[in-house]
Amino acid sequence: HVQLVESGGGSVQPGGSLRLSCAASGITYSSYCMAWFRQAPGKEHEGVASLDRDGNTSYLDSVKGRFTISRDNAKNTVFLDMNSLKPEDTAIYYCAAGPYCLEAGMEYWGQGTQVTVS
Repeated sequence: HVQLVESGGGSVQPGGSLRLSCAASGITYSSYCMAWFRQAPGKEHEGVASLDRDGNTSYLDSVKGRFTISRDNAKNTVFLDMNSLKPEDTAIYYCAAGPYCLEAGMEYWGQGTQVTVS
């Protein structure tokens, strides 16, 4: 029984910051690629950031330099630190885990958390 639960979403003004967290039960994060995805109403689902088991990171071009993905293995938690937020970052954000860092390889998904920048 695997569950990923996101938290930390909310409403902020442009230029503000948020930290999203994803807590896992039933899996150990260090054994997986962890990733964040997002979807805004009427827009395409897109990958935001990923972190593989070796510590390699990858980011959507539009968030490079502003967002940082990290994990705390002891707490079995993955984070997305978002800085200099823009209105176009408004979306539901989902965390996911899988054996490799592709959306098609994600096996487990969280329920999502809303981020609104206005």
